[in-house]
Amino acid sequence: MDEKTILVADDEPSIVVSLEYLLESEGYRVRVARDGNEALAAVQEALPDLILLDVMLPGMNGFEVCKRVRETDGGRGVRIVMLTAKGRDIEISKGLALGADAYVTKPFSTRELMTTVRELLVGER
Repeated sequence: MDEKTILVADDEPSIVVSLEYLLESEGYRVRVARDGNEALAAVQEALPDLILLDVMLPGMNGFEVCKRVRETDGGRGVRIVMLTAKGRDIEISKGLALGADAYVTKPFSTRELMTTVRELLVGER
């Protein structure tokens, strides 16, 4: 099985470190972006298989990043999981409408998150 790449776009260092450790221990290659502009640049540089995307990012919020990724060549094939403390129905609806594949609210269960990641990456590319 080829190694899948996951882009973690979050500005909270503790979350980035724990996700990086968790994902790498599961065999994924991890790249990190700490703001929305960095996330978009990382996607344009090399398409990841999946993005864990925080909604509340400095520079450009996760909703805008999601929308822009979906507009890029190849961006439709990237799986996007919105990862956020904003769990109201209106935010979830907005994220899914902009093209997110899943929506996970903080604080999240690492087991649930990994199940979502695995399900989205099964059979991809």
